[in-house]
Amino acid sequence: MTTAIIVIAAVLVAAAAVYFFLVRGGADGGRGLRSRFGPEYDRVVARHNGDTKAAEHELGERVRRHGDLGKRPLTEAARAEYTARWARTQEQFVESPQQAVAEADALLADLARDRGFPAGESFEERADALSVHHARHVEGYRRVHSARGTGTGTEEMREAFVEARGLFDALLADGPAPRGHDNRQLTKGRGTS
Repeated sequence: MTTAIIVIAAVLVAAAAVYFFLVRGGADGGRGLRSRFGPEYDRVVARHNGDTKAAEHELGERVRRHGDLGKRPLTEAARAEYTARWARTQEQFVESPQQAVAEADALLADLARDRGFPAGESFEERADALSVHHARHVEGYRRVHSARGTGTGTEEMREAFVEARGLFDALLADGPAPRGHDNRQLTKGRGTS
């Protein structure tokens, strides 16, 4: 009985230590999260009106929920299709910026889903999951999603589109899936927001 209590206590202490060092940033407090999330850290702190403790709690929860998300590889065919789809969307921007931005938003959602990020959840849930793994690029996705609405000028849409390319490249960057890998078809779930 005493041995079981000691083992349970040791497991709890070990779990607390792992949480403290991985999620909270260890001895350097929020600097670990600040380093991991970069500009996303500042955005969350600003959204919490400068309350770093609340922001760090939110970011720590994101890491807890999405930190061990396994990324699925893309086949060469899927990678080529996404590349062609982005090129078509980029060309479309000249004639119809609003439509191109909406397509870029849908394309990023589809690519993120095919790479293993949350599919059915809200945009914010998807962006939060992406921020854990691609914190330096998620702002472009947020800007493109926001620019889909009316009232955004062409220059703002162009800047959002250009910034979103960073996330597109990051999601596409990992190597191809092995031959015979069962990758979802790109046509499924098109238009996901």
